[in-house]
Amino acid sequence: MSKKDKHQKEKIALENKILAFLKKKKGNAYKRKEISRAIGIHKENYHLFREALQTLLKSGKVVRLKGGKLTVPGSLIKTRGILQMTRKGFGFVTDERTGEDIFIAAQHLNTALDQDLVEVQLFAVSRGRNKEGQITRVISRGRTAFVGTYHKSEYYGFVVPDDPKVYRDFYIHDKHANGARDGQKVVVELEKWDSSHLNPEGRIVEVLGYPDEPGVDVASVIKSYGLPLKFNRKVEEAAEQIELKITDQVLKDRLDLRDWLTFTIDPEDAKDFDDAVSLDKLENGNYRLGVHIADVSYFVPEGSIIDKEALQRGTSVYLVDRVIPMLPERLSNQLCSLQPNTERLTFSCIMELTPDGEVVDYQIQPSVIISKRRFTYEEVQDILDDKQTDEVFGPVLKEMHHLSQVLRRKRFAEGSIDFNTPEVKFKLNERGEPIDIIPVEQLASHQLIEEFMLKANQMVTLHVQAISGNGKPYPFIYRVHEKPDREKLHKFKEFLKALGYRIPIKGNITPMQFQAILKKIEGSKDEVLVKEVALRTMMKAVYSQNNVGHFGLGFEYYTHFTSPIRRYPDLVVHRLLKEYARPVPKKRLRALKKSLKRICQVASERERVALEAERESIKIKQVEWIAKHTGEVFEGIISGVTSYGMFVEIIPYLIEGLIHIDSMGDDFYIYEEKTYSLIGKDTGRRYRLGDVVKVKVANVDLERNQVDFLLVNDES
Repeated sequence: MSKKDKHQKEKIALENKILAFLKKKKGNAYKRKEISRAIGIHKENYHLFREALQTLLKSGKVVRLKGGKLTVPGSLIKTRGILQMTRKGFGFVTDERTGEDIFIAAQHLNTALDQDLVEVQLFAVSRGRNKEGQITRVISRGRTAFVGTYHKSEYYGFVVPDDPKVYRDFYIHDKHANGARDGQKVVVELEKWDSSHLNPEGRIVEVLGYPDEPGVDVASVIKSYGLPLKFNRKVEEAAEQIELKITDQVLKDRLDLRDWLTFTIDPEDAKDFDDAVSLDKLENGNYRLGVHIADVSYFVPEGSIIDKEALQRGTSVYLVDRVIPMLPERLSNQLCSLQPNTERLTFSCIMELTPDGEVVDYQIQPSVIISKRRFTYEEVQDILDDKQTDEVFGPVLKEMHHLSQVLRRKRFAEGSIDFNTPEVKFKLNERGEPIDIIPVEQLASHQLIEEFMLKANQMVTLHVQAISGNGKPYPFIYRVHEKPDREKLHKFKEFLKALGYRIPIKGNITPMQFQAILKKIEGSKDEVLVKEVALRTMMKAVYSQNNVGHFGLGFEYYTHFTSPIRRYPDLVVHRLLKEYARPVPKKRLRALKKSLKRICQVASERERVALEAERESIKIKQVEWIAKHTGEVFEGIISGVTSYGMFVEIIPYLIEGLIHIDSMGDDFYIYEEKTYSLIGKDTGRRYRLGDVVKVKVANVDLERNQVDFLLVNDES
């Protein structure tokens, strides 16, 4: 037997020995050295052991978990769920049965893409570690159309996806190029993808144009997220046929509030006015606060063609240069919109509050109002600041401001958490190009409406609990925000400890405790840093039938009631309030419970998509704007620290770019994860999340929406 044959025979024998051990211990995972010790590998044979193990890993007979431990995939539990990819090339599948996240490493994705429904084989889990698995099958594609840039080579083409979460380029045969030219933005449809060793094959179904052509940037976002630009003809026709006539029959069972001093306060460019407010001072010294919301449910019955379309959309989407509405314009901007001096059907939440902000009585009922005026936030602020006077509305607005601040202080005293995240808006020219980025100022007039809407949403939820009787609460849509999970909370505590803060948190954290942490660092040099990390510790707010409270607001009961023109859950809440005003048969309650589960899932998903699309459209315009300022120096704040560099956000434009670690030539920098820092090996210089630095715009990639910065210190 030749030396080569002998080596191969020994390696195969070793492979079988490794497999036999791991299969015998299935359900467990081991480090490489633990396996070598268990099967008696001597030092002189360790290289052969490593070679055998590498072969098993390549073949998939053995898999490596996130922490480096090894196990066999066979006979392990299978489950299914939706794949959520990250920009870093790995993903998570939310288990349909348990709701838990399963980590999927890049090498275990198979041919799955972001948002696919997949089958997952779970690996063994070490104690205290998160679940991990590999995708064994794509059950159904979450999306089949993708936006990217077409590149042409001599014999074939390929599309580089815009979305960094789509981790593979699409191979395009010449016959499927649809006339696309090199460098154009296109929509590609996935044709087939049978093996992870090959690239997915695609067909170009639409050519959007070159990236610098007007409108192509936002059109790319719309197509990328599958946003519906137009309503189909049947939906539009159904909307056009709807009329509003205020008859005695319509007024029956409605509060007639047409003579009340109600008015709207909205952004200057708003067209859909879905909330109006009113305030009176009562003889007993209390306030009567009215929050009057457009009664969309009157015009959109459950199961109608408009209702089905609204559910499918889930929410209105607010892009930089346009709004993609949930409802046709006939409803959103006309019949439902609370236009001034026009009779409108509403759903009113009328509360009697003490001067201390305690609700002592309330009434929630369909109504009819006439808004007496349409205010902008800026107009109201001018009145509050005594820059403008108004004999009719001025005194009411001053009282509203006072009450809103009472409610705000009370809310924070009871545990609400205030992160106060900044926002920007854009000034565009006729070509849709950004010519200015304007920070959005947080005004007292914004807080006025915010506090009144929060209180109405809370009261509606408490009302449903009250009318449910002694049994189980009626099926309902809650807006929930779970407590931070233990792992994230532990990391947050370790991070605070590294900064020198001792925070005594044991077991479940309360909103009050979390707020106390933020209060403790208020005004310190660490405030921006700690708030940023605290925000990342938070869970996402979603819609659910199961009420777990709203951690961020510190509310035990909360829903969305105040925006039915632009949010589908609010529309459903209106319907439920009307239905629960009368006795409800048990059969109907069972049916509602079933339908609301799906509505919560769809609404949460559509909200996620809308938020991502909105952020993407903002980022595109930010990158376009900063491209015209290449070479200029700006002040920024470190918004992220990684092993490959640090992200800096330019103040006040909120434009984020990367300072690559290779460009930091004054020292060799080491990443310290627990303090979110880069530390110079020789100088000890530390760059930390939240630090203010000066940066120079070095490079802007419009195709990938990426900005590269240089530290000004490195150049000087």
